[in-house]
Amino acid sequence: MSAAAGSGGRRAAADPDLAGTVADLAGAPGITWGVCVRDVADGGVLASVAPDRSLPIASLGKLLLLVEVAAQLDEGALDPGLRLSRRPECAVADSGLWQHLATDALPVTDLAVMVAAVSDNLATNVLLAHVGLPAVQRRGAVLGLEATRLLDRVRDERGDDVPSTLASGTAAELSELTARLASGTAVSAIPDATVLEWLGLGTDLSLVGSAFGLDPLAHRQADRGVVLRSKTGTEAGIRADAGVVDGGGRRLAYAALARWDPGDDALRDVVLEGMFRLGAALRAALGCEPVHPT
Repeated sequence: MSAAAGSGGRRAAADPDLAGTVADLAGAPGITWGVCVRDVADGGVLASVAPDRSLPIASLGKLLLLVEVAAQLDEGALDPGLRLSRRPECAVADSGLWQHLATDALPVTDLAVMVAAVSDNLATNVLLAHVGLPAVQRRGAVLGLEATRLLDRVRDERGDDVPSTLASGTAAELSELTARLASGTAVSAIPDATVLEWLGLGTDLSLVGSAFGLDPLAHRQADRGVVLRSKTGTEAGIRADAGVVDGGGRRLAYAALARWDPGDDALRDVVLEGMFRLGAALRAALGCEPVHPT
């Protein structure tokens, strides 16, 4: 990444309320946070807590696969209409729709949409098997990512012979990546815009997105004064969210990562509340009216 990623990056003009909300997150006992908020206009950091702390990011790591797929589509190395078939070795439980559908093959672009919209695990594994994990990791290196990596395919269980987590990253690098996607300076304008279009279909608004009061199934257009493009990651003891929110003539990029003992279920509620508070602070920084939880 550019020099802005190190140690939280170059400081922009601080928003006291936003900075205070982010600082408060670090005070919650039993939860390890990494947070970074940037102004897309100049990439400057508006608020951060442990932005360079490496944490597991679960399915948020699929963002790196989407970037690689969009780049290959733009380069002509990948045919958008190429139909890829699901295979038994790619099957995995939990998130996704393809495992419940009758069709055995889908076009590349449909698979990318399913990864972005519902974090489809089967679609992720099939796409990853085709483009290759090394290609995704090389793209990350070209982008300057040092601590943020997709480490493996999605698995139901992780033994000693595979990486202990799907992906890891830092809030500094993830917020800079989303800021660069928003400004068209990550890969280039067209693939960056493609990734953001896919992210606009994301249905998981349970984290930072919970503060915006959007329809989780239809929020590609501006609603309540904001447009949100985001990708989340969820595992036991892990919540991760990164994206870009537009409103009031301003664009903010953010990443919020949290880890806690999965055996302490009460901490999950604390994390979810913290994610909502961060989203509410982002709304306020954009000059939008607050949305109250129901």
